[in-house]
Amino acid sequence: MAKANPLQFVQQVRAEVSKVVWPNRRETGLTTAMVFVMVTLAAIFFFIVDQIIRLGLEGILALAS
Repeated sequence: MAKANPLQFVQQVRAEVSKVVWPNRRETGLTTAMVFVMVTLAAIFFFIVDQIIRLGLEGILALAS
């Protein structure tokens, strides 16, 4: 693999960065809100699953004692 000189590297990086489509303010806000909603839903789901497992284990331990 041939090594590019630093000037060519910087030019190539600038060319690639100019191709990036950056999100606008609305898209960023919407994506952030969706992340918060999904995190909240996941937290609620895992809380419910944790409570079900806890109740199941307490029931098993109550039978064993």
